[in-house]
Amino acid sequence: MSGKPELRGRAARLARLFPAGPGQAARTPFVLLVVLLLGGGLIGLLVLNSALSEGSFKLDDLEKQTKSLTDQQQALQRDIDAYSAPDALQRRARELGMVPGGDPAFLDPDGTVKGVPSPASAALSTEPAVPPAAPVASGSTSPAPAPSQPTSSVPAALQPATTTTPGR
Repeated sequence: MSGKPELRGRAARLARLFPAGPGQAARTPFVLLVVLLLGGGLIGLLVLNSALSEGSFKLDDLEKQTKSLTDQQQALQRDIDAYSAPDALQRRARELGMVPGGDPAFLDPDGTVKGVPSPASAALSTEPAVPPAAPVASGSTSPAPAPSQPTSSVPAALQPATTTTPGR
């Protein structure tokens, strides 16, 4: 006798499903493969989680930068609106010595003039058009330099320009 009892019926059929012989050696590569696959999966999940966290931090930084740039753009738009308001334009024009224009006249395509033009009145200007001359120091004996152009009540921007031709 071989020391191994003989199986009958259902037990014999189940015994035939399992391989006979040393089964321990065949399981080692399979267990090693499963452990490697699980370890690789865990490392892959760790790398993926790190990449997602890094992307989240970048997204947060970009959102902060977008908010900062949006605030800056809105502040610049408020500045533009303040400078382009009619009262601000009028104030800056008066600072430059400009006065409101008179009544306009229009030309028709056939050359006839419609309307009666009138010159701009300088009486509406509230500030002096020409800044006052610099004061001379009291201990100075030299006279103040003569102005190169005569001063008048007409702003420099509205005075006729003197033209010189180069080479003469």
